Amino acid sequence: MSQENSIAPAIAVEGLWQVFGERADVTLREVRGQGDRHEIANRLKKNGLIPAVREADFEVKSGELFVIMGLSGSGKSTLVRCISRLIEPTAGAVRIDGEDILQASPKRLIELRRRKLGMVFQHFGLFPHMTVVDNVGFPLKMQGAGRVERRKRALEVLELVGLKGREEAYPRELSGGQRQRVGIARSLAVNPDIWFLDEPFSALDPLIRRQLQDEFLNIQATLKKSIVFITHDISEALKLADRIAIMRDGEIVQIGTPEEIVLHPVDDYVAEFSKDVPKGRHACVESIMLDAVPDNMPDDPGLRVGMTLDTALAKCMALYEPVPVRDAQGTMIGAVHPKDLAKALQAEET
Repeated sequence: MSQENSIAPAIAVEGLWQVFGERADVTLREVRGQGDRHEIANRLKKNGLIPAVREADFEVKSGELFVIMGLSGSGKSTLVRCISRLIEPTAGAVRIDGEDILQASPKRLIELRRRKLGMVFQHFGLFPHMTVVDNVGFPLKMQGAGRVERRKRALEVLELVGLKGREEAYPRELSGGQRQRVGIARSLAVNPDIWFLDEPFSALDPLIRRQLQDEFLNIQATLKKSIVFITHDISEALKLADRIAIMRDGEIVQIGTPEEIVLHPVDDYVAEFSKDVPKGRHACVESIMLDAVPDNMPDDPGLRVGMTLDTALAKCMALYEPVPVRDAQGTMIGAVHPKDLAKALQAEET
C-alpha cells in the first residue's frame, strides 16, 4: 500500500446537500452560486423545498470515531443516511476510501454494504423467528457463507459483545440492551471497515446505556473501525468521540475534539450543549500549561500530557496534608485530605 493510500480518509464528504421536495435537484442547480449556503437555503425554502442537509464538508480518518450530534431536526440522521446512501443526496460527493459511492451502480452498492459498510440503528430490526446466532450470521448467509463458517464467526462476535451463552435464545427472550448487542454483533459479523451507528443506545435505560458505551469503547479499542456515530446526547458524544461535529438546521457549525468543543465553542448554540459539562473531565493539562518552566518548583506530582484537569488536580492535592473540619460552633470534629476532595469530584476514566 502506498503512503498516499495509507493516509487517505476513510470517508470524505464534499459539498453534500439533501433537499426534500418536488424537483429539488433542478431547483438546487438553479440557485447554487447565488450566495452562500444560508442564502441558497432561503431560496430553496421560498420554492417550497426543505434543505435538510446544507453543503456538508468533513472527513473521517481511518480508525477514527467521529460523532455527529445536534438537536432533534438538526439533520444528523439525514446526513448519515446520505453518507451510507440509504437516501439519495441531492448534490455533492461521498468518497469511501477515495471511491465516490454516489456514482456507484446498484450492484456495487450492494457489494459495499455486504462487505465494507456496517450499520446499526436505534431500532434493532432482529428477525423474531431466528435465534441470536442465526440473526448474527444472517449477513454472512447473504454473502454465500456456509453454515459452519457463519456460526463460527457469529460466536466470535457474540463473545466480543458480551453475549456468550445466549446464542440459542430468541430476541423475545432478551432485554433491550441484549437485543442492541445482537444488532451490534450482526453488523460486525462481516467485519466492515466502516461503521455507521444512528443513536444506537438512545432507547435504553441510563445504566444499560453507560454499560454499552463502555463495551463499545472496548470493542473500538480492539477493532479500530472507522465510525460515524449519531447522538443528541453531549455526554455520550464527549465520552466516545475522537472528534465531534455539531449540527444546526442542516449545517455543520463546528468540528473539533471533545476538549475543543467544551473549551472553545464557536457560538452560543455550541456553548449551550456543554454549559453543564464539568470542564475538568474533558480539558487536559496542556490546555492551561505554562510554556516557561519556573525555577524552584515544589515536589513533582507526576503530571503528564493528556491527563485531564480532574486527574491532575487529584495528583496535586495528594501532596498536601489533611486539614481540619469544624462544626457550626467551630469545634473540630474531623479532618479531610485534599486528595479525597479532588477524588470525590473526579470522573471515572476508562
